[in-house]
Amino acid sequence: MFKKNFGSTQQKKNHLTSVQLIVIFYLLSIIVATILLGLPIGHEEGVKLSFIDTLFTAVSAVSVTGLTAVNIQETFNHTGTIILAIVVQIGGIGVMTLGTAIWLLIGKRIGMRERQLIMTDQNQSTLAGLVQLMKQILSLIIGIEIVGTILFFILFQPYYDTDLDVLYHAFFASVTATTNAGFDITGNSLIPFRHDYLVQIVTMFLISAGAIGFPVLIEINNFIKERKYLERYTFTLFTKVTTITFALLVVTGALGIYLLEMHAFLEDKSWHETFFYSMFQSVTTRSGGLSTMNVSEFSVPTLLYLGVMMFIGASPSSVGGGIRTTTFAVAALAIFFYAKGRNTIKIFNREIYPEDIQKSFIVIIVAMGLCTLSTIIMSITDPLPIEEIFFEVCSAFGTTGLSTGITGNLSSTGKVILMILMFIGRIGVLSFLFIIRGKAVTENIHYPKEKLIIGQ
Repeated sequence: MFKKNFGSTQQKKNHLTSVQLIVIFYLLSIIVATILLGLPIGHEEGVKLSFIDTLFTAVSAVSVTGLTAVNIQETFNHTGTIILAIVVQIGGIGVMTLGTAIWLLIGKRIGMRERQLIMTDQNQSTLAGLVQLMKQILSLIIGIEIVGTILFFILFQPYYDTDLDVLYHAFFASVTATTNAGFDITGNSLIPFRHDYLVQIVTMFLISAGAIGFPVLIEINNFIKERKYLERYTFTLFTKVTTITFALLVVTGALGIYLLEMHAFLEDKSWHETFFYSMFQSVTTRSGGLSTMNVSEFSVPTLLYLGVMMFIGASPSSVGGGIRTTTFAVAALAIFFYAKGRNTIKIFNREIYPEDIQKSFIVIIVAMGLCTLSTIIMSITDPLPIEEIFFEVCSAFGTTGLSTGITGNLSSTGKVILMILMFIGRIGVLSFLFIIRGKAVTENIHYPKEKLIIGQ
């Protein structure tokens, strides 16, 4: 009887797709994180954390968002903060990357099933070289975090009394910036460092390193190592499109903030304050979530603009969420080339697959539907200014973590909606659709095609 039931369970497991298994792993991570963050040993004395707020914090940590219904500094002690940092690390690097590292440490063979899960988790199109890829991702991220911790340890010396406190804050700041988690243990994000431009520069570098995408980091690393032996290093189309789009979004984001706030928040600021306020808030919309000012001080047009930037989010195969930079780039290129009378997208001597163009528009339409529906529902359950709800929704979906300060005042329904958006934003819209998608069916029967009137 036991063998029969066990065999049935194994059969059901084998019938699950790689995407479904990855989602299950992330859900299990959230359950474990909820239990750990709910332990009284990690709370400040006298703090009672409700289940919904504990779950919200766990989802936010696993999805590396940073939205919180409680003040991290006032709620968690050193033990709780370390637990939070570990959960953030798991969510940022990915369950399969850390799982692979553990498998390798205990000497477990990485089989075909595990490789399929890794391929799904890291958005790869081939099974070749996946274990090496995991090693590279892990070493790069940890290496960047170590460098960030050292730099912060130097820069934080004037702010804290003992070296232990400096190291504690430097470690957490490096982890939360690199993983784009957006959590802070200052109680005021990076507002205490609003005039410390070196701290801001290091933070922007770490946020960009986490959001630019693991494949880009690996290619840059390979370029640095191999440039001595190669006359010319050829970057992939993915790296070229991702890097250019990322840079353009940062520049246009900063420019947009400046133009919208030059006669408002930035009016009485010096040129260097204006530059860093605009640049930092632009970089953080890529999924960072940290801020050097209270974003509620921005005007309504700026909040809407930042909401759109957060909706786009970070790059694929990164620690960030949103529709992703390449999705936005491909859709924008498709519109541009169509307007020029062309049916294909040709860039950098390469042609983009029609399937990728189709996926881009599917992701954008589904994401817009999810965010619109969420905004409508939350406007009913939480009667707050619509621009603040829209901002919060985009922040959750983009796993950014910026907030105008309404998170803690939301109803349980509003918090549940944000948790769902954070989870979908982390795993990706396509993965979300693949959860409910059936097996691919080969179309053997085709009907006559007929034209429809579109957009006229």
